[in-house]
Amino acid sequence: MARLSGKRIFITGAAQGIGLAIARACIAEDAAVFLVDRDAALLESVAGELAKDGARIGHQAADITDAAAISAAVAKAGAEIGTINALINNAGVNVFSEPLETTDAEWDRCFDINLKGAWNCCKAVLPGIIEAGGGAILNIASTHAFTIIPHTFPYPLAKHALLGMTKSLGLEYAGRGVRVNAIAPGYVATQKVIDYWNGFDDPEAAKAETMKLHPGGRIATPEEIALAAVFMISDECPFMNATCLTIDGGLSVQQHPA
Repeated sequence: MARLSGKRIFITGAAQGIGLAIARACIAEDAAVFLVDRDAALLESVAGELAKDGARIGHQAADITDAAAISAAVAKAGAEIGTINALINNAGVNVFSEPLETTDAEWDRCFDINLKGAWNCCKAVLPGIIEAGGGAILNIASTHAFTIIPHTFPYPLAKHALLGMTKSLGLEYAGRGVRVNAIAPGYVATQKVIDYWNGFDDPEAAKAETMKLHPGGRIATPEEIALAAVFMISDECPFMNATCLTIDGGLSVQQHPA
C-alpha cells in the first residue's frame, strides 16, 4: 500500500524478534530502512535476505550504548538511503532481579541499554529530522512502563523513564514537526519470552500460565507489534504525539485473571 513511501527509517535491534518484524513491515509499505544490531553476523544475514526482494536497505553493526558508533551509523545511513526522517528505538534487554540483590553492573546494563541507548539514537537523528522539516520517533517501551511485576527490578524503572523521555521530547520538538511516541507491548512471542519460559523446571506449564493471564488466551506475535509501529510512524496519525499505545491484549486492564 506504500503507506511509508518517502520514509527513511533507522531501526535498532533489527536482526531478530520485534525489530526484524518491524523492518519487514516497513519495507512492505515502501520505506527505506537502515538496520542496526550489535550481532554483526546475524545482521549481515538478515540484511542480505531482505535485500533479495529489492528493498532499499542499509545496515551497520553497532552497540546503541556507544554514542560515537551510533553517530557513525546515522552518517552511514544518510549516505546509503538518505537523511533519516524516522527512528524506531527497539533495542532493549531484560534485567530482572530483587531490588536489594541488584548489582551495580546489572543496574548500569539496564539503564545503559534501555534508556541511554535510546537517547543516543534520538540525539543522533534529531538534528537531521528537524532540518528536514520534521519526522517521527517511536520508542518501543513495555507495559512495564506503567505497571509493576514483582521481581523484575530494575527493568520497570528504565521503561518508566523511557516513557518520560518520549513525552519530554514530544513536547520539546512538536513545534518543529517532530512527533515522538511509544508503543508498550505486553508479552510477545519472541526468543526472550521463550527463554523466560525455558528458565522454569516445566517450560510448557510456564507457557500455559502466561497464556492464561491474557483475556484472549494468547500473547502477541512480533508481526502484530509491527503493524502498530507502521501506523505510528506513518502520516496516518499526524496529531498523535507524546503518547503511548498499549498492545497487550487487555492484560494490563484487568485486576486479575478470570
